[in-house]
Amino acid sequence: MLSSNAAAALAELTVVRHGQSAANAAFAAAEATGALDSGISGPDQDVPLSELGHHQAAQLGAYLVELPAGHRPEVILCSPYLRARQTLQAASATATGRGASLPLPRFDHRLRDRVMGELELLTAAAIEARFPGEAHRRSSVGEFHYRPSGGESFDDVATRLGTLLAELNQHYLGRRVLLVAHDAVVLMLRRLIEGLSWQQMADVVGAGPVANASVTRWRQANGQLRLIDYNRTDHLGTKSRG
Repeated sequence: MLSSNAAAALAELTVVRHGQSAANAAFAAAEATGALDSGISGPDQDVPLSELGHHQAAQLGAYLVELPAGHRPEVILCSPYLRARQTLQAASATATGRGASLPLPRFDHRLRDRVMGELELLTAAAIEARFPGEAHRRSSVGEFHYRPSGGESFDDVATRLGTLLAELNQHYLGRRVLLVAHDAVVLMLRRLIEGLSWQQMADVVGAGPVANASVTRWRQANGQLRLIDYNRTDHLGTKSRG
C-alpha cells in the first residue's frame, strides 16, 4: 500500500463521483421491492446518467467554475465509463455557459468502476437465485477482499489506482488535478492516500455511501496530501442529493 505522501507532489487532488446513473435509480427501486430484474441491460460501462444525474452534473460544473481561480482544476482525468464521461460533459457545458472552461480531459481505464464479472448489473435477488453460493463466499472473505468470478476485489481497485497515483505524482508537480470516477475509486483513494486500514475503511463505508456528484479533496500541506473534504454535496440542491 502507498504511504500518505505517495502523491504529495500534487498541489491538490479532487475526485468526484459521477451523477446518478440509470442503474443507480433502477437498482434502488429493485432492491426496495426485492425484484429480480432491475430493467437495466447491456455492459455496465455503457450505462448512462439519469435525468437527475444530468442535473447533478450541471450543478457540479457550476461549483467548479465558482471556485477561486487559484483552486480550479488544472488537469482532468476521467473514467472511460459513459456515466462518468456524461458527468464531465455536462459539467463542462455548464462551465462554458458561464463564460469559463474546464481543461480538456484525459481518459484513463484505471479510473473505471469496480468490475463485477458474472455479477455485473445483477440485483441482490438475482444473485441469490443464480449464484446461491456467492453470498456465503462474500460474507466469509469480507466485502473488501471479495472478488466475483471474472471481476475485481477492492484490493484490485487499489492496486490499479496505486499506479495512477504514482504517475500523477511524477507528471503533475504542483498542479491541481481533478478525477471524475466512481464510488469504489473514491474509497480506495482514501485508503491509499491516507493509509487507512481496512477497519477504518469499514467505518468510512458504514457512515454512508459515496454520494452521486459528491466532491472529495486532498490538499498538500507539509509535503503530504491532507483530506479537506469528503463526500461533499452542499453544491447540490436539496432535491439533487441522495
